[in-house]
Amino acid sequence: MRPLKLLFLITMIPLFLLANDDRPPVRYDYLSKPDVQRFIRMMHTRYGFSESYLKNVFKHARLDRDTLARYTGKFKKNTTVGSWERFKLHVVNPETFREAKAFKRKHYRTLKKAERAYGVDMDYIVGFLGVESRFGNYTGDYNILDALATLAFHKNRMQKFFKSELKHLFLFAREKKYDITRLQGSFAGAMGCVQQVPSVARRFNRDFDGDGASVWDIEDCIGSIASFMHKNRWKKRMPAVIPARYKGGKRFMRLRTSHKRMLPMRTIRKTGVTPARPFPWNKAYLIKTRNRTHDDLWLGTANFRVLTRYNNSANYGVAIYLIAESVK
Repeated sequence: MRPLKLLFLITMIPLFLLANDDRPPVRYDYLSKPDVQRFIRMMHTRYGFSESYLKNVFKHARLDRDTLARYTGKFKKNTTVGSWERFKLHVVNPETFREAKAFKRKHYRTLKKAERAYGVDMDYIVGFLGVESRFGNYTGDYNILDALATLAFHKNRMQKFFKSELKHLFLFAREKKYDITRLQGSFAGAMGCVQQVPSVARRFNRDFDGDGASVWDIEDCIGSIASFMHKNRWKKRMPAVIPARYKGGKRFMRLRTSHKRMLPMRTIRKTGVTPARPFPWNKAYLIKTRNRTHDDLWLGTANFRVLTRYNNSANYGVAIYLIAESVK
């Protein structure tokens, strides 16, 4: 399994860009499955849950066919892929920029506190929250128990991971005294305004306002994002990315673009790519966002990789940067 720093958000795209399938969850006899019976015995023996409680929970769990389709290759094309055009339509737009400015004004004291405590830039915290949940307004309407039970006990490409997350969901609900059957989030089990899966919520959620840590509390989410940025060695006052220019057509094909591998600037410049603003670093991530009519290029710093460690998508990182720029 990948390191935890890559598991904050495994949907690859903000959940409010995704259209729900028309098929609602349906009743399903989970208790008849041997794998579920083994899971119940493990949770009872290893973690002390009563078997009657576990069985009662699984009686409530339903089969979420929408969620399962996303991880078995049957879901409609482009509903789990964050194209740049969809980011522009739903995230990187004037409405979001207005909301970002209002959010920064409203939560300035908490943002400043986080900036000082963790040595990060508050504008990028705003960017994270804008992309993840539209500043806490979109936190998901999937039943998390249904989603994780479906993915834990029905064959799919990430079944082992989701079975572990179901375990952590039980532990998380017990620790927080939540009703596990009523928790809502994304189709992948991510919760709250910064979309943490249960294992990450248990480990990284911060109490930033003194009233107990909550993945749905906006001040705690500000602290959680700032902590994540700090742990991944964010460099304050370094831009994550800057725009670049290139010659020769509307599509850039001269060099492979990637947010995982830095290239020497001399190599990048040889292809006709030049920074649109001063770029004093010797290496960069060469990033491409694909529009309908042309490509845009960006030069990413070490901070850009911090953004994509939260969500492994170049489009995601550029969207955060643009929201951050809008509130400066």
